[in-house]
Amino acid sequence: MRNRVLKVIVIFMFLFSNVVFADIQTVQPSVNTSVTTPQNITYEHCTKMFAVNKEKLFYLTLGAITANKFTIEEIQTNNGYIIFKAANNKYLASISGIDNANSILKITPSNNIYYFQPGILLNMYKYIELNLNTEIK
Repeated sequence: MRNRVLKVIVIFMFLFSNVVFADIQTVQPSVNTSVTTPQNITYEHCTKMFAVNKEKLFYLTLGAITANKFTIEEIQTNNGYIIFKAANNKYLASISGIDNANSILKITPSNNIYYFQPGILLNMYKYIELNLNTEIK
């Protein structure tokens, strides 16, 4: 009786594991390669206006660089620019104030070759948009 129960359990486990492994093998990873594959980026996509003052946008940009685990190379607070490294390329993030309530962030590659991953820009912009209403301390 005991051997029979063990055989049934082993057969059940074998059949069940084949079903599970078959399902796992048919599942395709859902990676959006359009964001991680280098592409030609237009200059217009490198510039974005935000409804926040220049100082807050500067700090939000620093936070976005840090949150995306990019490496900060140089910071110039008076002129409002940050040089950072992402995906083995250096980028210049410059912040300009339009008025007291609006500012522009421009992220450009330092080598002027606009062939890079668009996810760098999209992730930076998304972080800033999500944190526009947070208080800077």
